[in-house]
Amino acid sequence: MAQVFQQPRSGTLFLNGEKISGSDIRDQNVLATQAIANVVKSSLGPVGLDKMLVDDIGDVTVTNDGATILGLLDIEHPAGKILVELAQQQDKEVGDGTTSVVIIAAELLRRANELVKNKIHPTTIISGYRLALREAIKYLTDVMSTKVELLGKNCLISIAKTSMSSKILGSDADFFAKMAVDAIQSVKSTNSRQESRYPVKAVNILKAHGQSSRESMLVKGYAMNCQVASQAMKTRIQNAKIACLDMNLQKVRMAMGVNITIDDPNQLEAIRQRETQMVLEKIQLILKAGANVIFTTKGIDDMCLKTLVEAKVMGVRRCKKEDLRRIAKATGATLISSLSNLEGDEVFEASSLGSAEEVVQERISDDECILVKGTKAFTSASIILRGSNEYQLDEMERSIHDSLSVVKRTLESGVVVPGGGAVETALSIYLENFATTVVRPFIFFTNRVSGLARAASYC
Repeated sequence: MAQVFQQPRSGTLFLNGEKISGSDIRDQNVLATQAIANVVKSSLGPVGLDKMLVDDIGDVTVTNDGATILGLLDIEHPAGKILVELAQQQDKEVGDGTTSVVIIAAELLRRANELVKNKIHPTTIISGYRLALREAIKYLTDVMSTKVELLGKNCLISIAKTSMSSKILGSDADFFAKMAVDAIQSVKSTNSRQESRYPVKAVNILKAHGQSSRESMLVKGYAMNCQVASQAMKTRIQNAKIACLDMNLQKVRMAMGVNITIDDPNQLEAIRQRETQMVLEKIQLILKAGANVIFTTKGIDDMCLKTLVEAKVMGVRRCKKEDLRRIAKATGATLISSLSNLEGDEVFEASSLGSAEEVVQERISDDECILVKGTKAFTSASIILRGSNEYQLDEMERSIHDSLSVVKRTLESGVVVPGGGAVETALSIYLENFATTVVRPFIFFTNRVSGLARAASYC
């Protein structure tokens, strides 16, 4: 048995793999991260350029957002995938700065690799980077941060403008920055710990072709790009009780492959009548619970529409499921996919209904929209973007989302720091001075990090 373990190993792993270690793989990883950083580097900052990306099926995306660019690239290298995930996590947590984190991470790896070539152990380098990180955060918190309350709304508008300065909305930053701040402040909510929260998802963004970007508008209430299912329905409901359904309100049809053998023509007519009655019974259950507005992700047929019109109920069909999820959360409703309970009976409880002050169909720009105003659980707002084509509207949506996320982060954290490269320059000077007070091995990386901060201030 011992002889088995004493046999010399071949250079090739099982599963037809190849083992690479040491400086070779380290150089490859750094080279891969540098290649990815070079892809997005030219799109950084106010003078950054947009990139046009075409996928396998010919769809075109024009953007300078780092997370979007990296998400559309087909990257196979493991180190490169980590940078892609880093950009996506930055986009999820902060909303902006996706290009910057990729460039900084790639540069930190490059400079760390130079230190390894100078015979410094990687563990020591990591400890030095962490020391520089702790000192940088401490200096930012103690010296450079300022409370948002002391600066007022103009500070929030300036933050939104800074986020938009490198985007397609940079030329109209004054207009859209105020819109973004008003939108995020209008969806303020308080959790159980009495902390203020500003959910970005409570701001719905709709896109409409035509007119200039300055024709965009902010609407109070949650807007959906839908309209009532019948022209005979009411288009305004006060004190709305909203039912959110993920089910068909159409005549029930037997599933494919189901056969019924009958020997009497009257039985065939009875089956057809029962199919009609089943959907009408569902609607009666919903109406008895007190619903006067029905949203569904699927269809409503003419027979059901007649029942809803007679009951003076607003019905909206073919809604997006994501919209109904947000409306259900804002109004306190429950998204229902089936009326069957555990016993097999069909019931619809009044507790599943949501509440709003008003549901109204209005003509906004060139389209009819359904507005849900005065939602019970959480407030909501909608931004309707106008633009010349779909590529411009998609990039405008990404820019607005970044600005909303940045303002949300500022309001929830409660502090801001100076912009324009001031933070990077101050950290460079501070870390250079701090490097002279630590033990000798750490001087290398604090100097490296301070040099990196100085380089970042010029970007």
